[in-house]
Amino acid sequence: MTHRSMGLTIERARVFDHRSTAVVESTVHCRDGMIVAIGDDPPADAATGEHQLLDAGGRLVTAGLIDAHFHANGVGLDLLEIEAAPSSYVASAARQRLERALRRGFTTVRDVAGGDLGLTRAIDEGLIDGPRYLFAGRALSQTGGHGDPRPGHLDVCCGGKGHLCEVVDGVDDLRRAVRERLRTGSHVIKVFASGGVVSPTDPLRLSQYSPDELRAVCEEAGRRESYVAAHAYSPAAIAHAVTNGVRTIEHGNLLDDPTAALMAEHGAFLVPTLIAYQAMAERGELLGLAEVSRIKNQEVLAAGVGSIEIARRHGVRIGLGTDLMGDLETEQLREFELRSAVESARDLLVAATVTNAAIIGRPELGVVDAATPADLVIFDDDPLETRDALWKSGRTVVRAGVVVA
Repeated sequence: MTHRSMGLTIERARVFDHRSTAVVESTVHCRDGMIVAIGDDPPADAATGEHQLLDAGGRLVTAGLIDAHFHANGVGLDLLEIEAAPSSYVASAARQRLERALRRGFTTVRDVAGGDLGLTRAIDEGLIDGPRYLFAGRALSQTGGHGDPRPGHLDVCCGGKGHLCEVVDGVDDLRRAVRERLRTGSHVIKVFASGGVVSPTDPLRLSQYSPDELRAVCEEAGRRESYVAAHAYSPAAIAHAVTNGVRTIEHGNLLDDPTAALMAEHGAFLVPTLIAYQAMAERGELLGLAEVSRIKNQEVLAAGVGSIEIARRHGVRIGLGTDLMGDLETEQLREFELRSAVESARDLLVAATVTNAAIIGRPELGVVDAATPADLVIFDDDPLETRDALWKSGRTVVRAGVVVA
């Protein structure tokens, strides 16, 4: 989005700080997209140039929310149809998905299957009024893996190299694929390390990619100071990913205690996406989700909340993602609702700000401090007092010092 050189002062703001249990009312001073001061004394140039005054009225102000598992190009539930869709259509739908995410308070998203510099440029130039956008490019899948949408009984072309995924096998080809993604601006490398719900032919629990293949991907990413995120459900797949260098486990619904301890030992993060399975259970059949996928979905849905309790017990750092495809995208805020069964509002705010900012290596995006980007959410109702305000309350969203919603 195009940001004018201007100032914003937010008065009577109750600023959320993960480092303290107290919430202190203060004034937040912003200029040129950054927070320049917090406190009653305005910066010296506060009166210069265009300036907006916003009275928070004692409402809670947090850092902008981060969705660490988003799919701008996830325009449906059928992977084969998405991969074969015209690029112009996918780009148009992606724009709307990004703009709606921003208005829900997600000022940064990490797209872990798809995206490119074109979307980033469109946001930076104001063609898309969207969040900060960190993309993986096409996720890497082995032949017959979760990112290979070709039904086993059909010989179809174009499968596995479209808007979301690319089928790549073998150490040398994987090294080249990682290098190409990093050359063209990918923030993270995404691999499929187990089967999945919406893919038609791969068993849910089986590990995917060999140890040599996973290590090659992680080595190449690490050489460029990037990292690898792995789609994985079962303990075996999670352990396989983590021990070969993967930094973030996406989903992880079938996590058990020994594997959680292993994740903690390796410093790996967990990014749950519970709402994806709840939404597919509620609306998947109506939207054409295949029966085989609905069966797999029930298994991971039943285990999802328990995986978070297990991870917390072993000190695994837990972020927040949503993984919503097609029309299910409207459920994005309900990730907070599902996790509130086992986590406090404070836990959830930390997951969506501080922890997700650590995952993406941008700690300045997760806090409300001087000299950090002015990405903020002002909640109409206080989620620290009424937890469901996280997913029900209206909110004012500030992106780089500009009020957008």
